[in-house]
Amino acid sequence: MSIDVAVVGAGPAGLMAAEAMAAAGRSVALYEHTPTPARKLLLAGRGGLNLTHSEPPDAFAARYGGQETLFRDLLAGFSPSDMRDWAAGLEIETFVGSSGRVFPVQMKASTLVRAWLRRLEGLGVTLNTRHRWTGWDGEGRLVFRRAGGEETAMAPRATLLALGGASWPRTGSDGAWTGLLAARGVEIAPFRPSNMGFEVPWSDHLRGRFAGEPVKSVGLSFGGRRLKGEFVITEAGVEGGAVYALSAPLRDAVERDGYAVLTLDLLPDMAEAELLKRLRRRGAESLSTFLKKALSLTGARAALLREFAPAADLGDAAALARHLKGLAMPLTGIRPLERAISSAGGVRLEELDGSLMLKRLPGVFAAGEMLDWEAPTGGYLLQGCFAMGLRAGRGILDFLERESHQRGGPTE
Repeated sequence: MSIDVAVVGAGPAGLMAAEAMAAAGRSVALYEHTPTPARKLLLAGRGGLNLTHSEPPDAFAARYGGQETLFRDLLAGFSPSDMRDWAAGLEIETFVGSSGRVFPVQMKASTLVRAWLRRLEGLGVTLNTRHRWTGWDGEGRLVFRRAGGEETAMAPRATLLALGGASWPRTGSDGAWTGLLAARGVEIAPFRPSNMGFEVPWSDHLRGRFAGEPVKSVGLSFGGRRLKGEFVITEAGVEGGAVYALSAPLRDAVERDGYAVLTLDLLPDMAEAELLKRLRRRGAESLSTFLKKALSLTGARAALLREFAPAADLGDAAALARHLKGLAMPLTGIRPLERAISSAGGVRLEELDGSLMLKRLPGVFAAGEMLDWEAPTGGYLLQGCFAMGLRAGRGILDFLERESHQRGGPTE
């Protein structure tokens, strides 16, 4: 079978590129090594699919850290507003939550994925599941191993690799493709966990009593950045949205120094001066009773105070106020890559041109989490993958048109 484009990997980036190319009249075949497409998206969206975020463009682009310039350009081609319009085209109504995150009204990822696959089928995209890409043969054809072990080869006019990173390997993102590209001279940055939890040296009491408990409405700060949110105490340490938002610089510090100190504001809505005034009114009642009555500080937040504030400081109003507004929580390790929400590392961006084609492999493009970038949770990861997929799809369309001109044939 002769096709224009093979898309290897049926996650958000691959599906988005396939849609753009098929809508332009190109023949597209999708290849996915798992039994179903978009498995990671489906798993991530079980409790509510966070499609994108509603914050202003400059703030949005800044979420991509060192790749802000690249993503400012990508988001100009497919913005959060475009994401919502795209979903509306699938009859998926969206809303902006109190945090600014954007969700489908029905919340479920499965509804969106089913509608998307129907659209792709209507555009003529063929989906081949249980096909693992194993590289190229001696004639330069793509080779796939099917579930039964037999191999098949095909030679599209262009290829998009959208193979995912190395987190959540049970969803298919196992990073097994790295050796195939490295053998072709493509530089690969080592995979590292991103949006992951951290290890904390809990006491047996705190671990036994509060593991699994959420810590809500607290401030977190590290490396000059401060935010308000929540996280969860685990047996090993901490995880959750507010921790993930700071995970990149925290990870870098732990890798460099062996530890990092995350500062907690247990009462972020109260100024330290007001807090100190209340603490000085304490009478003979116990600290626990006073903190509960005067500051509504109970449960996990109160336990964290006792865990990390020196016992000698708990009876001193000024010292206690400082700990309540700036409690030092040590992070002594990083949770494993396979348990991370996403991964950093992958194909170095310098290996790609502006259309996301690999410079060393003309006609082969790459997009999505297999590239070396990262972003926090909150809709930024998914928005980035969609925008990259669309950029790659449009790049392939341009490539095929140039190829037709170079062959001297009519533009197809």
